[in-house]
Amino acid sequence: MSDVGTKQPAIDQVHDTLGRPLHDLRISVTDRCNFRCVYCMPKEVFGPGYAFLPREELLTFDEIERLVRVFTRLGVRKVRLTGGEPLLRPNLEELVERLAALPDIDDLTMTTNGSLLAGKAASLRKAGLDRVTVSLDSLDDDVFASMNDVDFPVERVLAGIEAAASVGLTPIKINMVVKRGVNEQSVLPMARFFKEAGHILRFIEYMDVGTTNGWRLDDVVSAGELVRRIHDEMPIEPVDAAYYGEVASRYRYLDGRGEIGFIASVTQPFCSACTRARLSADGRLYTCLFAVDGHDFRQYVRDGLTDDDLLAQVESVWQGRKDQYSDLRSAQTDGLHKVEMHFIGG
Repeated sequence: MSDVGTKQPAIDQVHDTLGRPLHDLRISVTDRCNFRCVYCMPKEVFGPGYAFLPREELLTFDEIERLVRVFTRLGVRKVRLTGGEPLLRPNLEELVERLAALPDIDDLTMTTNGSLLAGKAASLRKAGLDRVTVSLDSLDDDVFASMNDVDFPVERVLAGIEAAASVGLTPIKINMVVKRGVNEQSVLPMARFFKEAGHILRFIEYMDVGTTNGWRLDDVVSAGELVRRIHDEMPIEPVDAAYYGEVASRYRYLDGRGEIGFIASVTQPFCSACTRARLSADGRLYTCLFAVDGHDFRQYVRDGLTDDDLLAQVESVWQGRKDQYSDLRSAQTDGLHKVEMHFIGG
């Protein structure tokens, strides 16, 4: 039985076995995407015949809202909508409006590939979305097309970014996954462009998420190498994290014109301060981006568990959490059949 519509009392924030609090919830609203990025949904695996989740297996907006209410009672204050590509989920503005109305959510944001953002930015902002993060791996159309693998043009993503900025979905962050031999030549042009545009660019090390992207350590351009490249042309210096558990190492330009970030899960793991839980499109709760399996909360909801019962289940999962995949990355993690990134978001 749901307690939706009644104010639920907050309880003490829950911590895992390593003392990490639960603060962030990332919700995949769909497993579908209109890109076939080589590091996430390679076309040779996710081709025309790939079977995505049928609609009835997706969490409904009622179910998502209910679960978010439960999570806020355990300390979640930041919610990020992801995918797949979240803007492929019909009527997403309705979900945004529902979540924005929850009193305990301080930050409601979304990660998108930007392909549909130009036409959706205004309605998302009106519904209550606070800001967006846009994935963009190059400003060069040929390079970008080689990565998204559907010949999608850079211009349309940039139009989405500008539409988002114009309606106040800010600060806008741009995520660039860097893969050696593929788009590393785009690093400096991206840094120059977004420094001038006033948006925060974040470089992400190519990660071994899932099992289909053919990850090799040789393909990783380390954050340390990227910092040196940027600093040689546009001097930067490190700044303190904005909050506990922030995944990006932040730097500011010495000329005072903005900041830049580096997400180094491979070479500088941040497991010790990870505060993020992930809810997949079909309602499985994962406690790590590199998880092997999750907990079926869709079944709990549809079996009629009360909100207090659901809370107890979340609390139990988080209190038992001991994930340290990136800290342990070695022969002992090699070959694990991890959940795919399009299924639980980035």
